Amino acid sequence: MPAAGYRRHLYRDDAVVLRVQKLGESDRIITLLTRRHGRLRAVARGVRRTSSRFGARLEPFGHIDLQLAGSPEGVGSSLHAVSQVEAVALYGKQFLTDYPRYTAASAIAETAERLTPVEREPSLRLFQLTLGALKALSLGEHASSLVLDAYLLRAMATAGWAPAIAECAVCGTDGQHAAFSVPAGGAVCPDCRPPGAAHPAPATLGLMNALTVGDWVVADASESPVRRECSGLVAAHLQWHMERALRSLPLVDRRESP
Repeated sequence: MPAAGYRRHLYRDDAVVLRVQKLGESDRIITLLTRRHGRLRAVARGVRRTSSRFGARLEPFGHIDLQLAGSPEGVGSSLHAVSQVEAVALYGKQFLTDYPRYTAASAIAETAERLTPVEREPSLRLFQLTLGALKALSLGEHASSLVLDAYLLRAMATAGWAPAIAECAVCGTDGQHAAFSVPAGGAVCPDCRPPGAAHPAPATLGLMNALTVGDWVVADASESPVRRECSGLVAAHLQWHMERALRSLPLVDRRESP
């Protein structure tokens, strides 16, 4: 029941579809990352019927423009209702049959949802990053593993968790250091290196830096062993700060798409 004195009103926003869940026989709950209102959940009535006008537009990884019924300020029910949807770009259709890109997109969507724990809290930078990563996967110009790791590194930066790469994470000494410690916060110099620190190849830290700043010339030229080591460090750093593993990350297929 609505709160006393509250009447649901309509408002528009554009959003990325992060996740869909079945509700009843014909409805779905859609998890959205919106441009102006942060992460929201909305009920889409009747979208699982073959006669639905906009069921195909509410699939994961799509960029949509929609009209919602509810309160963006959080008054009343936390569930909004979808009343109108227009497709801007349905990126998911470009890689539904491409397992490496699909699993990378799933990890991106789960990360975006986990980095927005509070509903209706605007996160424009994360929205832009998520939209850009899904668009990059749909274009297929870069390896899906590189797109995913670039997204994770930049998303961690928005959350304040960026790993130190070009300086020591402990003392701040500039330079490319030989050791990397996830608990310490990234690369560490010989004086600050804790027990158990990893010793990645110099090219691995170079790739992490290239993905962070968007240097795709360097990233695309990297070799498979370097990419695998980079992915391991990025995943370890992310899940250390989240304090919980991502369900979709172990399923990511790191092989290159044909």
